Amino acid sequence: MEKITLPVKGMTCMGCVSSVKRVLGAMPGVGSAEVSLEKAQAEVTYDPARTGPEALKAAITDAGYDVA
Repeated sequence: MEKITLPVKGMTCMGCVSSVKRVLGAMPGVGSAEVSLEKAQAEVTYDPARTGPEALKAAITDAGYDVA
């Protein structure tokens, strides 16, 4: 498992945090996703054999948020 921290822009409330966490958590290969509104970031633990940073960024973007 590998860990990555992704800056997430556009989150304004805890509903946004829940949305990002739900999208990331549903991805194959994601072990855990911790999302912080205050830090505007997502810390994701994932299996690099099943997913990667670009797929994680795409999932966040598809959910309506920006990844810096």
